[in-house]
Amino acid sequence: MVDVSAKPATARSARARALVRMAPATETALRAATLGKGDAFATAQIAGIMAAKNTAALIPLAHSLPLGHVDVTFAWTGPGELQIDASAATSAQTGVEMEAMVAASIAALTIYDMAKALEKGIAIESVRLLEKDGGKSGRWRADERGAR
Repeated sequence: MVDVSAKPATARSARARALVRMAPATETALRAATLGKGDAFATAQIAGIMAAKNTAALIPLAHSLPLGHVDVTFAWTGPGELQIDASAATSAQTGVEMEAMVAASIAALTIYDMAKALEKGIAIESVRLLEKDGGKSGRWRADERGAR
């Protein structure tokens, strides 16, 4: 584990995104909440938040952080294309990039789990960091650095 004990606690934030693709019928069922397992979006939102809070238990050598904020949102960005954005913030000695990415990942996996009875071929196509702020390296944005 990296020693951050000498670093000052500063405000830090991060935002990550997962992209989930599915068939039109699966999208329709998710939108109409007719899966029979409850509200997939509420379940995935809570799962993402809980996952962010447990990142240190999931990722070896990750620091346990006192999260001040975690949010998970959903947007349909095209036919059968669900975008999941997760954000995390803290005042700590290290950043929250992993917490945001874990939240987005677990929310996407939860959507898959909720809809898998309708479609086994749902694809989680990407999970990526969109931006981070704070710490020694300051602000970073994926679109500013040419990252996909």
